[in-house]
Formats: sequence, structure tokens, C-alpha cells
Amino acid sequence: MKGFARREFQLVLLRRMADYQPDLVAEAARSLGASRTEMREVNARWQRMVRSPGFAHGRARLAAVLGPPDEVEERMLAGIVCQLERWPLSLWPDLRYETLTAPDGTILQEWLVRAEGVPVPPLKDVDDLVPWSCVVGDLDRCFDGVRHQAGEVPSRWHATFTVPDGRPGGRPAGAEGEAKGRPVYVAHFVWGLLQTVTGV
Repeated sequence: MKGFARREFQLVLLRRMADYQPDLVAEAARSLGASRTEMREVNARWQRMVRSPGFAHGRARLAAVLGPPDEVEERMLAGIVCQLERWPLSLWPDLRYETLTAPDGTILQEWLVRAEGVPVPPLKDVDDLVPWSCVVGDLDRCFDGVRHQAGEVPSRWHATFTVPDGRPGGRPAGAEGEAKGRPVYVAHFVWGLLQTVTGV
């Protein structure tokens, strides 16, 4: 679409994150040279486009905005060959925007993931889980007993997990530890990127 590319798409992603981290979003928008007014205008335009009957849908929509993906691979899902595609975004150089699409081009999942070969940050306790420090997959790699739940809107994701109790550097306790009264937390993600952690 004319005048709508990766820069504008990142502003769309930021809009949902502003509900959790307005200061980080404002700083990121400034790094893209965008004012609050432009950010609102870009999001309003995006909403008009996605609701337009003549606008491309699914995979075709993202390809029109982001261009050809940098990485493509096949993934089997329930016996169906689906496609994973990833694009780099300037705001998060260590991450990629990833989509999982069905054979008909319908997007089944879309979020930010860690780029291949980029090490996962050291995540040993809840204090290490600062906003924008990790993606959903990082939590799974560093903590045991993670339970996932889709959010109230497609861009949001929640994960419940436990942490060690008095064992620095240890791994989380999972369901067994939870039964023993160890701390339980919920990590809140937007487009796959950590926004905040709350206690249960």
C-alpha cells in the first residue's frame, strides 16, 4: 500500500503496547520520527484499511505492507502444511515478526519472536522480566511449568508461571512448587513481547 510500509506497521504494533507501557512506546515512536498525532493517524488508517472489503486479507495483507519475508519455512500443524514467515523490524533488531499461515493464506498466529542465533537474555527470576526484555518463547526456554492463555484480543497473550523460592539461579517450581506455596506470576505480552508481570 502506498505510504504504508514497515515503519508504519511498527507504529500499529506500538499502539496496542501503549496500554501497558506508554513511556516505552513514546520513546520508540520518537525513534521512528513519529509524533503522537501521526501515530493516531497511522492507526486510524490501518483500521480503515483492514475493514475495507477491497483490502487484501491474511498473508497478502502483510506481504503488501512488509514486502517479501526474509525467512520462510514449512510447519506441520494438525496434518496440514502451514508456512512460517519472518520479517526484521528496526525497533527490535534481535527479534523478527513471525506469522503462521494456513494453506489458504489465513493467518493463524502472528507475533514477535527471537531471531535465529540471537541468545536468550538471562532470565532466572521475576526481577529479570522487565518490559520488552523477552518474547513468549524465551519464557518457555527459561522457566518450567509455563501455562499459556490467549488474551482478550488477538494481539495479547498471557503466561502463568512460578519462580524458585529462596533458590537463586534455580529453575521455577512448576505446578508442584505452586502447591507448596511458591510465588505465582502472570506475564502479559502484546504481539509476543513482554509488557508487564503481575503477581497472582
